[in-house]
Amino acid sequence: MIQKALVCAVLVSLSCTAQNKTKAAPLQKYLATITQTDLKKHLTIVASDEMEGRDTGTEGQKKAGRYLIEQYKKNGISFPDGATDYYQKVPAEFMKSNYGPKLNESENIWAFIKGTEKPEEILVISAHYDHVGVKNGDVYNGADDDGSGTVALLEIAQAFQMAKKQGHGPKRSILILHVTGEEHGLHGSRFYAKNPLFPLKNTIADINIDMIGRRDFDHPKTNNYVYVIGADRLSSQLHDITVAANEKYTQLDLDFKYNDKKDPNHFYERSDHYNFAKNGIPSVFLFNGVHEDYHKKTDEVSKIEFDALAKRTQLAFAMAWELANRAERPVVDKPLQ
Repeated sequence: MIQKALVCAVLVSLSCTAQNKTKAAPLQKYLATITQTDLKKHLTIVASDEMEGRDTGTEGQKKAGRYLIEQYKKNGISFPDGATDYYQKVPAEFMKSNYGPKLNESENIWAFIKGTEKPEEILVISAHYDHVGVKNGDVYNGADDDGSGTVALLEIAQAFQMAKKQGHGPKRSILILHVTGEEHGLHGSRFYAKNPLFPLKNTIADINIDMIGRRDFDHPKTNNYVYVIGADRLSSQLHDITVAANEKYTQLDLDFKYNDKKDPNHFYERSDHYNFAKNGIPSVFLFNGVHEDYHKKTDEVSKIEFDALAKRTQLAFAMAWELANRAERPVVDKPLQ
């Protein structure tokens, strides 16, 4: 009963804040700009053979990165204040480990939408744009992992930018963060957490998107779901915001199976939100689960379910809209674990 009351309170908050001047325009208007058509257009390029599997530090990954930057420039979305360009260089030495291959220098890619009222407070929306490259002559395109999250960020950014151009920019700043080196050990997000452009104490939350374009073994008859991982680990409010945004706007089946602290897969520790959560930042990971093409050469654009990808991207945008515009940042009311 208490949990349900909290969610209802957040739903009331969503409704009320939508009535004030800052948020007078309906969120639904900007949700509608996130389309299957645009997601497919971007993903067909990002997860093409031309990008050579986007392995960390390779020319194929750098080519994919240049495509992302081109899209931000087309939409008039700049790199962050305090940066000199769209790149945060991640040194090869930083990614050196006792296991795995030697990696070349790589880059995180960032874009920025400055807040209108609390620009010093930062909401991070993250996804890794690397994959596993070429193996035995076969290109592993990683359309779902994590081409899906990569193009979701493009669509979320353009929706926020459109809102800003029409006088409805977010109160807080949005840092769009495409991180590198995830497949080799969450290197890009770890580097950002150790070398943040903005003080971590000013980062209110991270929404991390990693694999949202398919369905998994546990959902053979529907794609109208998404796994939500970590939202309640540090902040009960982040969980309530996630549930309320879904109830109001997307009506997905939110599956919390992998949020169990006893999950033998340890998905909570296996994507880039974790490097924010370790630093006490409320973080949530959106995920479709593992399927038969996970980390295989068959993870191709032709198998992406773009209706599911669009709806899950819209959920992430609705969550981000609320986090960026609500009166207070989400409270941290649970200890680091």
